[in-house]
Amino acid sequence: MKRITIYDVAKEADVSLATVSRVINDSNVVREDTRIRVQEAIEKLGYKPNAIAQGLALSKTTTISIVMSEKLFSYNSKILNGLMDVAKIYNYNIMLHTTSKGISKMQDVIESIVKSRVDGVILFNDNFSEEELEVLHLYQIPMVVVGSKIEDKKDGNVGNVYIDFEKLAYEFVNSYFEKGITDISLVEDKLNLSMMHQLRQGVEKAYQEKGMKFEKYITYDDTYRSSYDFLTEYFETTKPSELVITFRDSQAIAFINACHEAGIKVPEETQVVAILDDKYLRMVRPTISSFNFPDYDMGAIAMRLLTKMLVNDEAVKENKDIEIGYTYIQRQTTRLD
Repeated sequence: MKRITIYDVAKEADVSLATVSRVINDSNVVREDTRIRVQEAIEKLGYKPNAIAQGLALSKTTTISIVMSEKLFSYNSKILNGLMDVAKIYNYNIMLHTTSKGISKMQDVIESIVKSRVDGVILFNDNFSEEELEVLHLYQIPMVVVGSKIEDKKDGNVGNVYIDFEKLAYEFVNSYFEKGITDISLVEDKLNLSMMHQLRQGVEKAYQEKGMKFEKYITYDDTYRSSYDFLTEYFETTKPSELVITFRDSQAIAFINACHEAGIKVPEETQVVAILDDKYLRMVRPTISSFNFPDYDMGAIAMRLLTKMLVNDEAVKENKDIEIGYTYIQRQTTRLD
């Protein structure tokens, strides 16, 4: 028999996840007709929210949940080390959730977090939708989001340790404008859509200020098994820009291989940079330019911020947002001139 979830109730009542959660928690901001519709859906489907509500009434567990995508586990390993080390110092247990593509997995994660009565949550951007985050807000679970900047953050119960990817892209593109290079492409990474959105905003802002329009955002659908398959086919018919910005190492390496097979020289005819640094960027030839982020420090700072939030430390009551710096690493796939 299919397990009934809060998602099923929301669909049946034709309301948001947050609205269902508000009804479950007896919030007074829900209209009466909406409340009745949700309650009828709960009764019709046989949804049992009491186990969650009962769990919340119990004492805390000195446990913190960490949520990250299983596909990005290797990229986030240093951040995870920083998180774990600080958690150990403050005697917090860690419950690690890895997410995969698909709504059923997100249902399991949300319900597990709430039922487990964790003290707080560390999650990596792009793991939850805005609506799913609001459900966690309603249960008053302190959270710190690691990765990119949260746009339009409304809840004071959420902290953010982030890289300003919009600023990074804006400054980097402008540095190429100063060299006379305006033919620039940005390759989409579907595993990091929040970061990609901010990178694209930064590129577009740089173009707009120069009176130009950015038109080379390279995206591909799920019919391709990998970025390598797509890029190889793409550059059979499309000449690469003078500068191509990718997000991950696999995309940059795929681009270089595609260029090699097409007889295109890097960096003489086209340049490429990967946003995320990785050991593989130093192992390939030519070595690939990238950006360095203090990954371990990001994790340590995020966990320390959460521990302060859990004890209502005055130092973080007014500002729970911490921006992390970055440095550009010049390698063989970009030119100095």
